[in-house]
Amino acid sequence: MDDSISVRELRANLARLLDQAEEGEPTVITRGGTPVAALVPIEEYSALEEAADELLAREALQTLAEEGDAPRATLADVLADIFGPPANVSEEGAA
Repeated sequence: MDDSISVRELRANLARLLDQAEEGEPTVITRGGTPVAALVPIEEYSALEEAADELLAREALQTLAEEGDAPRATLADVLADIFGPPANVSEEGAA
């Protein structure tokens, strides 16, 4: 990723930079000279997401294997931890 541009240049040249990304050329975006983001071809982004998902899945499986008989949580428990307990909706209000 040798090509880097400022946010100002990004705004002025967005269409050209999107064309370059479609052609496989990544661009680093800087703010005040510091790299803050990258404009990459969607294929590269998708591959990075997939690799990250696979790594997280492997780590989760390893943790499960190490914990063995540790208490298990249901999906409902996990969702409640993330989003809070479900709201009780009466039949009258559920129209």
